[in-house]
Amino acid sequence: MGRAVGIIVSAATCQAALMVGLGLLITGPAVRFWPLASEDEITDALERARTGTLDTVSRVVSEAGNTVTVVVGTLLACVILLLVPRLPRWRDALFLAVAVSLQSLVFLVITEAVDRNRPDVERLDASPPTSSYTSGHTGAATALYAGLAVLVLHRTKGPWRRVVAALLLLLPLLVGVARAYRGMHHPTDVAGGLLNGGLSLLIVGRALLTGPHVPAAAPAGTEAREEPAGTEPGRTVVVFNPTVTDEAARAGLRRVLEDHGHRAAEFVPTTADDPGEGQTARAVREGAQLVVVCGGDGTVRAAAEALAGTGIPLAVVPCGTGNLLARNLGLPVRPAEALAGALRGAPHRIDLGRVEGDGMAPAHFTVMSGAGLDAAMLESTGDRAKALLGWPAYVVAGLRELRAPRMRLTVGVDGAPPLRRTARMVLVANTGKVQGGTALVPAARPDDGLLDLMILDPRGPAGWLSAVVTLVRRRPEGGAGRTDGPPAVEYFTFRRADVLFDAPQQRELDGDTVAPGRRLTAEVRPGALTVLLPVRGD
Repeated sequence: MGRAVGIIVSAATCQAALMVGLGLLITGPAVRFWPLASEDEITDALERARTGTLDTVSRVVSEAGNTVTVVVGTLLACVILLLVPRLPRWRDALFLAVAVSLQSLVFLVITEAVDRNRPDVERLDASPPTSSYTSGHTGAATALYAGLAVLVLHRTKGPWRRVVAALLLLLPLLVGVARAYRGMHHPTDVAGGLLNGGLSLLIVGRALLTGPHVPAAAPAGTEAREEPAGTEPGRTVVVFNPTVTDEAARAGLRRVLEDHGHRAAEFVPTTADDPGEGQTARAVREGAQLVVVCGGDGTVRAAAEALAGTGIPLAVVPCGTGNLLARNLGLPVRPAEALAGALRGAPHRIDLGRVEGDGMAPAHFTVMSGAGLDAAMLESTGDRAKALLGWPAYVVAGLRELRAPRMRLTVGVDGAPPLRRTARMVLVANTGKVQGGTALVPAARPDDGLLDLMILDPRGPAGWLSAVVTLVRRRPEGGAGRTDGPPAVEYFTFRRADVLFDAPQQRELDGDTVAPGRRLTAEVRPGALTVLLPVRGD
């Protein structure tokens, strides 16, 4: 949070300086040059075009940007974001409130520094004491309605989202036109308002909406019980993978636990036959109040299988090769730091995916499940390569699998008519980032009650280039990376999806390969896993 405040303050200072500089340019050296020289002609033409109907419509539209409407609209939107979703969206509410407030503060600085008279026409509204530059109504409308459009596009699902976002983005433009029509502002005042509101959204969005997604804290009643002062915490069990957690690492973790009052933690190793599910299930039966998992994504997935729906908090200590769940949740990469942050943190509820198919028992996953290129890559990556190279070993293996033939498949999403596709890789994602921080599925969030399906099908060098461009741009929807044929990258969002392959395919579950087969059926279990995460800014 301290970093976000620093970014906003420094960038807002530059924003104010830019807007004031443009204002002084408009009212000074550039006033006689086109297009500024023609602004009076535009305002005169708008005055001549007035009719009773347009006067009424412009008054109504103008009200959408006045101070009372924007303040009430912002408060109402923030209340909805905090109370309506399954888990409060604090970050989204803060983004909207800060963006609107920042726009207002910069607007006040501009009007104090730049003195510009309003157009020399009959004005249909009372003139406020502020300068004509910039249009405060337009700037406030941009911050509020365009901010809501950003949240609609990035936080909601469904075919209607683009239509709603387009209507919201249209509102600030209509407000600006209405203000110019009513004789309250020059066209460049309106353009300045749009720029001021847009810059406020950009600055606050970069500070508050980017970076690893941390789910909202679990609602009251699901949090771990605080122990009375002077008493020991409840039973703590540490499930660790001995191949990646040596004695020195365990000693360090034990010290962290003891520093936080967990002085009798039981360390239980996984085995080749049981990668963590049995040990965790036994800990649950015996009354554990906290389970710490030290290992990679496979060990975490096995523990999550036993913890699903129990409400017992899980502390993830990344010790594996990929550690994708830890990276997607923004956890420290050093085991001791991750554990210390979790023990100082709070419980958060995240979703789990549940997948089943022919030849595989129903199982949960925390990050991703898939078939095709990713499963083949995991299958061909040896333990020695992972030990020597770390996660880049997967990249090397993936390059060897690029010549594998395409899969043919049928996909059905939430009861919609089945679709026929070809693909090199199919991913079902609960979180979006993979090794190296690449956002393969940008819209995937671990606490939105939904899963995301990615179908990768590039054709030839141009197709692969198109796919890379789509992924680098981190678009939340597929279809952007089109070649002459079907899209190179395609995304679907769902609660249940059925994927049927024409021939058996290699499949994987959170980085572990499973038996090849022709079917994958995936569905979401919203909020099924409780995870201890560091408080923001910790």
